[in-house]
Amino acid sequence: MKPRTLFIWSSFTLWPLFIAIPFYFGQSASLTIIISIFFLIGWYDLLQTKRSILRDYPVVGHFRYILRAISPEIHQYFVESNTNGVPFDKESIDLINKRSDDKPAFHPFGTERNLYKNGYEWVAHKMFPKDSNFDTLRVTIGGKSCSKPYQSSIFNISAMSFGALGERAVSSLNIGARIGQFSHNTGEGGLTPYHKQGGDIVLQIGTANFGFRDENGNFHDEIFREKSTLDEIKMIEIKLSQGAKPGHGGLLPAAKNTPEIAKIRMVQPYTDVFSPPTNAEFDSPKALAAFIDRVRKLSGGKPVGIKLCIGNKKEFLELITVFKDEGIFPDFITVDAAEGGTGAAPVEYTDYIGMRGEEALKFVDEALRELGLREEIRVIYSGKVFSGFTLLKALCFGADVCNGARGFMFALGCIQSLRCHTNRCPTGVATQDETLQNGLVSQEKSVRVANFHKNTLKAFTDIASTLGVSSLNELNSSLIHTTYSKIHERLRKREK
Repeated sequence: MKPRTLFIWSSFTLWPLFIAIPFYFGQSASLTIIISIFFLIGWYDLLQTKRSILRDYPVVGHFRYILRAISPEIHQYFVESNTNGVPFDKESIDLINKRSDDKPAFHPFGTERNLYKNGYEWVAHKMFPKDSNFDTLRVTIGGKSCSKPYQSSIFNISAMSFGALGERAVSSLNIGARIGQFSHNTGEGGLTPYHKQGGDIVLQIGTANFGFRDENGNFHDEIFREKSTLDEIKMIEIKLSQGAKPGHGGLLPAAKNTPEIAKIRMVQPYTDVFSPPTNAEFDSPKALAAFIDRVRKLSGGKPVGIKLCIGNKKEFLELITVFKDEGIFPDFITVDAAEGGTGAAPVEYTDYIGMRGEEALKFVDEALRELGLREEIRVIYSGKVFSGFTLLKALCFGADVCNGARGFMFALGCIQSLRCHTNRCPTGVATQDETLQNGLVSQEKSVRVANFHKNTLKAFTDIASTLGVSSLNELNSSLIHTTYSKIHERLRKREK
């Protein structure tokens, strides 16, 4: 008998018995109430028209949706191996957590990685390594037109807005940046009181000009001047696109758009707030160059850069050619990787649009060198940088400085529950729900943020010592080796 038919039959035969028996034997009516609830749910399932599963499998069909709701946790805890999870595997998350807790990040009994897999990357150590006494792990950002250059750490917090993250998360990140003496990017949500905890700040101008816009959403010079000239603001970043959803724009759901966030962003509260794909202030390379010059003057001569995910290579080459022709250069270019993360993005954009980070980084570095602009413009890489090796690799492939976001989120307590867009983040990181945020204690998490930064830099210098490298200038792509089978090697040579 089919489940649907069985339920209908039992409703007319067994349900009356379940109701009558407890009363006949003088038992409590609680059992009757519970059974009645199940039958009522079943009849609702039969009569509703949206879900076929529930119409065909009344009551029991709900277990399918319950299991589906907790499938990320089931998959992460019971299905994934230590090395095959995505976006971050268990081994990487464990590494970040150990470094955040200031504990040794050791691994027993040998690697769990497949060293013979095509694309496996490794570095060649020196036979007689020596200590790498780096003079500095900081890089000066600021070209000829910049009067207030910034001494940046080689590893900093990437753009994450207040709104996407809660107030405690933002405060913890900035306090951690203050302790570790590195920078914290505001993201496109604008400058908030929670960013002003003593850490260096990179102020981002998003496509919607949140935080410095007029009633029509246009860029407001005086409001921007007031904020950008604050001492804690060290650099300005103009966002063209982001790796997780290039050319798409963004959305702050109404549930996250509280009156406080709306006031900071200069929008209406409890409404869906969209960021357009492009900024209305510029619609061409020449207009962008003029906007860079305008923003630099308004900020009092601070470093100004652009952030983008590389798509059409020809367009980027045209852009930097215009910079050269106009004599107006950004002080830095932030290369955002297509594998970067966000609170939420359309699946097609996450999976198929934009250039992979390492490929984009190499391309930008080579393009700037070919036009003789490499000394004028610094390159910042914003991708999956979370360990000493990923930091070393990015610097070898052309980055001067690296930014990371999700690594610092793990330091805050993120468990990769994949609920960033729901306002129900269980660790209180990506939510405005005060009850959920109560679990995030800034005094503790800020120390974890600083520890993660400190120990990642320590791991980087340890690897550099193994390679015999004692200066950032000695890092180059020849230090990174990739394992390929003979067949793949032939295919790669043909492609070249």
